[in-house]
Amino acid sequence: MSLNKTDTEAIARSSTQAVRTRRRFDGAWLARNGVYMALIALVIINIVITPHFVSVANLRLQLIQTAPVLIVALGMALVIGTKGIDLSVGSVMALSAAVMPLYIGYGTIPAILIGVAFGAVTGYIAGTLVARLGLQPIVATLAIMVGGRGLANVIGGQIKNLNDPGLVALGSGSLFGIPYTVLIAALLLLLVMFVVRRTTFGRALEAVGGNPLASQLAGLRIKRVLTYVYIISGVFAAIAGVLVAAKSQASDPRTLGLLIELSAIAAVVIGGTPLSGGKIRVVGTLAGALLMQLIISTLVAHNIADSVAQMVQAGVIIVAVYVQLGRKSR
Repeated sequence: MSLNKTDTEAIARSSTQAVRTRRRFDGAWLARNGVYMALIALVIINIVITPHFVSVANLRLQLIQTAPVLIVALGMALVIGTKGIDLSVGSVMALSAAVMPLYIGYGTIPAILIGVAFGAVTGYIAGTLVARLGLQPIVATLAIMVGGRGLANVIGGQIKNLNDPGLVALGSGSLFGIPYTVLIAALLLLLVMFVVRRTTFGRALEAVGGNPLASQLAGLRIKRVLTYVYIISGVFAAIAGVLVAAKSQASDPRTLGLLIELSAIAAVVIGGTPLSGGKIRVVGTLAGALLMQLIISTLVAHNIADSVAQMVQAGVIIVAVYVQLGRKSR
């Protein structure tokens, strides 16, 4: 039995639609799970080629080095989920660490709380500039990044030693063999996961990033949501700054947190959170932070220059963004 022209066109359209559907599925699957596959592959490669990779000491080192980036990236993921960006996180880290020596005489906890409070104030300023004054997030947070770093240098001046016993314990101590830095990062990870998945605020973040106009018509207080999310990002950055200063037992406003915003953004994007907002992938952010750290440590372990590691990281970011864009265009 021969097929007429109409039947042939219908079969061709059906085949084309099937191919497009399969491509969309492949692109969506890769965007969701590519970071996990890359992380598993890199771990296997390291097991084979890197001496002493499989050891408790190495695992501990990798987690300690990942923790500050992860903490900053968690706050960044919330901001990016609203279709924003926060370039000020590195300066906030430096600022929080710079103010602690001024108040360490009042005790460890008051000094830490004041450092975190500076992060909250900085985040409030960023949120106000974005939500109330209508500045683009990249412009508002870039201004705070420059000004915050300058203020940290004015307050902190030269590098200061932090020999307070409480900070030393925070930076080098552990509970049941797990470093406090890693425990704090894990607790914040669980907190953010709960907020995103189980709370009205988490759903509001994704709604604002996905469709701000519809969110406003639905009665969401967009300005308040945006202000809160930048405050959270500032607080998380300040916590990371406190932990880094406690670990190094020093506060250096010139270098502390320098360029960490790029590592945080990379972890978020590689983890599958789209820069266009509307979706927040918390576990993906964790995997992205681990992947970026493992790339660096692998190259360093094999005596490859840091400049090469940075180029490799850049390549990974480009691939991650391309996968996201490709997924949208299909």
